[in-house]
Amino acid sequence: MLWVGLSGGIGSGKSTVSARLARLGAVVVDSDRLAREVVEPGMPALTAIVERFGPAVVGSDGALDRAELGAVVFADEQARLDLEAITHPRIAARTRQLAAAAPQDAVVVHDIPLLVELDRAADYALTVIVDVPQEERLRRLVDLRGVAEAEARRRIAAQATDEQRRAAADVLLDNAGTVEELHDRVDRLWAGRLVPFEANLRAGTGSRRPETVELVGPDPAWRPAAARLLARLGGALGSAAVRLDHVGSTSVPGLRAKDVIDLQVVVEDLAVLDDPGVRDRLRTRGLVVEEGRGRWDHAHGTGTTRGQTSPKRMVASADPARVVHCHVRPGSSPAWRLALLLRDWLTAEEGERDAYAGLKKGLARSGLEESDDATAKEPWFAAAVPRAEAWAARTGWDVGDA
Repeated sequence: MLWVGLSGGIGSGKSTVSARLARLGAVVVDSDRLAREVVEPGMPALTAIVERFGPAVVGSDGALDRAELGAVVFADEQARLDLEAITHPRIAARTRQLAAAAPQDAVVVHDIPLLVELDRAADYALTVIVDVPQEERLRRLVDLRGVAEAEARRRIAAQATDEQRRAAADVLLDNAGTVEELHDRVDRLWAGRLVPFEANLRAGTGSRRPETVELVGPDPAWRPAAARLLARLGGALGSAAVRLDHVGSTSVPGLRAKDVIDLQVVVEDLAVLDDPGVRDRLRTRGLVVEEGRGRWDHAHGTGTTRGQTSPKRMVASADPARVVHCHVRPGSSPAWRLALLLRDWLTAEEGERDAYAGLKKGLARSGLEESDDATAKEPWFAAAVPRAEAWAARTGWDVGDA
């Protein structure tokens, strides 16, 4: 299944998006609904709440008095933490239960208001944020819901900022217009991205770039996209990841490149990718291990032997809208250091960066096929690596600072 996180600030229209996705066929897990379910009369969470906060938080009908409880927890940080310690594990357990019950080919949408505040974006294969400017959300709360302006501002201020949500978003759904316009955006997201993403993931297929080399950018979206992907990789691999980095052309500011995010993960042993638990955690985050592809790095530079190779493995994203090449390299390989050196050298040396850009542009204009691109650039790399090493020696560059 495809595990999608959906969020947005209060007044953004997230519920409208959630309802539309459910109509299109998504399995929606609503955190707000689950939060209400776990504290219903007779549930263990309600008993624990009464034990902690006293019988005054329960009404005459035996149901939780949310206003009474809210007055307590909003005024006392420790009280809020105690409440979350009671409810959050139970909500999480029910969420896992519902997700596990979904069909194998499902797109499961987790509607979670505090996704950004809880730093949960890296738990999903895709994070969708409903985007509405703060002042428009304020107007909706006041004019359409009848919330007092001071209270509306307080609620908005208690949540993540627009900038924080946008940084967490793989998809920003603009909802500053009409409901019909929002539905159209959701429909296109469903058909053009979510459905093929799920199909790729189920097949274990990573998205590939077009066969003909095409340069774009430089795109300011590359770096934040890489950061989100690295967070997913870190979440899946845990302590097995010695380091995680954005490398390749999209990591060099100002450089035109193929619209492909190159990432690098250093591990002690490549066999970590054969661990079923690791593979499951990768797939939950939209990532697949690619077998039989990119199993070797060719050595360059000083201290290497011509033709020498080092083993590696490849992980890719199943997202049809984002091609990702993640090079997983053992700590014993010289290739991971070289990837960092070339990135930092090209970033620092404008003339070398321009020369490399010229090479890439010429190869793209020649109509070079993607499968031949790396081979065509080998002579340039063979000559460039000694210059990069000389720069490192001259400037004191060290991989520990990369």
